[in-house]
Amino acid sequence: MSRITDCFKNLQEKKRKGLIPFIVAGDPKPGFTLPLMKALVDGGADLIELGVPFSDPMADGPAIQGGSERALAHGTTLRDVIDMVASFRKDNQQTPVILMGYSNPVEIMGYEDFAKSAAEAGVDGVIIVDMPPEEAGELKENLVKHQLDLIFLIAPTTSVERQKYISETASGFLYYVSLKGVTGSNRLDTNSVEESVRAIKQQSKLPVGVGFGIRDAESAAKVAKVSDAIIVGSPIVELVGEMVDDSADSLNKISEYISTMRDAIDAV
Repeated sequence: MSRITDCFKNLQEKKRKGLIPFIVAGDPKPGFTLPLMKALVDGGADLIELGVPFSDPMADGPAIQGGSERALAHGTTLRDVIDMVASFRKDNQQTPVILMGYSNPVEIMGYEDFAKSAAEAGVDGVIIVDMPPEEAGELKENLVKHQLDLIFLIAPTTSVERQKYISETASGFLYYVSLKGVTGSNRLDTNSVEESVRAIKQQSKLPVGVGFGIRDAESAAKVAKVSDAIIVGSPIVELVGEMVDDSADSLNKISEYISTMRDAIDAV
């Protein structure tokens, strides 16, 4: 059983919903990522989504684009991100870590090298935003070989037939994009999200995490009522962008923000 599957199983047994914060690795500087990951766990994160910085993050809004730019300015590479996970694993063997990024850096590294290196470092799952399942055969083969989950996005415009196909190809959980557009948008319609998540669950037994448009405790609680996990990224990356160092005060602000999300979804 993968760490991701085990995490969702434990959440279900405890009748809790998962909290998955997203940060960009290397933002605002490489040395900040490890203490930030620890702060996220201290605040109540169940899983961590670690963004691989990329020069053309097409699905991301201004906040996460800014995070990628700050990380890239320090020369943060995919191998650096994998090394950050390895450092995190020295003290934390429980919290699942998912790498989220784009296909170009992975293809340059090579699927076999990437999967092997990621697994050895303690990565649990991978989301490649711009790789449709029809083109993911070789990547999936190598990820399965090294017992890593391949997680796919489902959009509001995804047909029922395609939802089923994606569900059969994915593992770990399904990532439902709650709105049309890029990360950081504010037009969250929880009624629509509820309908969509119910439809997805008719096609798959995988847990469903919902991201995009969740910015505060209120929206987190609403989405948690209808999903297995909430995924929050842009507000965290915005806070990180305001940090000038990795001092205790800076990290506490992030941890406290996560705690408000944790309390909100636990109250559902």
